[in-house]
Amino acid sequence: MYTHGRDILGIADELTAAYVDVFTAPPFERRDPDETRAAFRKRLEGDAERDGFQAWIERSADGRIAGFLTGWTTPAPFRTDRSYGSVLDRIGAEQVEELLVGAFEVDELGVLAHARGTGLARRLLETATQANTRAWLLAWNQNHDAIAFYRHLGWQEPEVRGPEHDILVFVNG
Repeated sequence: MYTHGRDILGIADELTAAYVDVFTAPPFERRDPDETRAAFRKRLEGDAERDGFQAWIERSADGRIAGFLTGWTTPAPFRTDRSYGSVLDRIGAEQVEELLVGAFEVDELGVLAHARGTGLARRLLETATQANTRAWLLAWNQNHDAIAFYRHLGWQEPEVRGPEHDILVFVNG
């Protein structure tokens, strides 16, 4: 497994292609591959500059990316763009401050089809949480396999204090 910081941009095209493979397949098949590619690449360039940015890449024997995890340390004040506003609504400012601010935010976790069922997603999460003892992530409420996987690993959902959204918040237990 390879660890990256800002140098991730050196393999940005390859990582972007892997991201598109994962996040335009079921249950994300409604996403347009070209739009997904452009949006991820743009985000990656900004995300790599965040404080505490880290990425882990696992490669198959043939050298292709098999899986990846990216994230960073969640800053204060807590953002309100993207899905962050929904997180605030769902679990409340007090839990956000207590559980998420200063913790490692798992932004993207993906395992390509040829590497599924190998324990790679578990290894990526374990590696990230060994380096960062407090961590959290979001899951889309329609990604039932991912939700079951996180629960199986012991990740827990903070108490819901606000309206339901299409995202679930998990913290490592």
